[in-house]
Amino acid sequence: MAHDEGRFGRISEIRRCWAPKPIRPTVPQQIVREWVYVFAAVCPQIGRLTALILPYANTQMMTLFLRQVAADFQEYFLVMVVDRAGWHMSRDLQIPENLRLIPLPPGSPELNPAEHLWDELREDELANHVFNSLDEVESALCTGIKRLAAQPERLRSLTNFPYLRVSL
Repeated sequence: MAHDEGRFGRISEIRRCWAPKPIRPTVPQQIVREWVYVFAAVCPQIGRLTALILPYANTQMMTLFLRQVAADFQEYFLVMVVDRAGWHMSRDLQIPENLRLIPLPPGSPELNPAEHLWDELREDELANHVFNSLDEVESALCTGIKRLAAQPERLRSLTNFPYLRVSL
């Protein structure tokens, strides 16, 4: 498995968009410094995703997320690659019995397949949108996460990096 967390909020990101000639599209923009974190773990081999939207990124939230992953995949023993965020390496982190964490080399986000989930969510659910509240951001994220979770082939295509392929 691969794990990562992404921060999403009310600072809008302007992306290219289409409009028929001669119309020039207008896109609203806002900068409101509120955000939430999406903790996600993906199993590229079976195209399965589990995620939680949490208010902070810290050891306590990571422990909560790992418990959720362990429950969602209770029939498996999990090996999960993680980056070297402080809350992934903390002594206070409580790791469930059916899970082991493997840290990626320092400064190597390109090795983490879960990073591709954030590109998908930002492009398909958040681009060129202005949200009136953090609840609206969470709703859009839930829609995107459910959409991705319902597409195992798409998840495999995005995340099945060659170095993670294991023969069973």
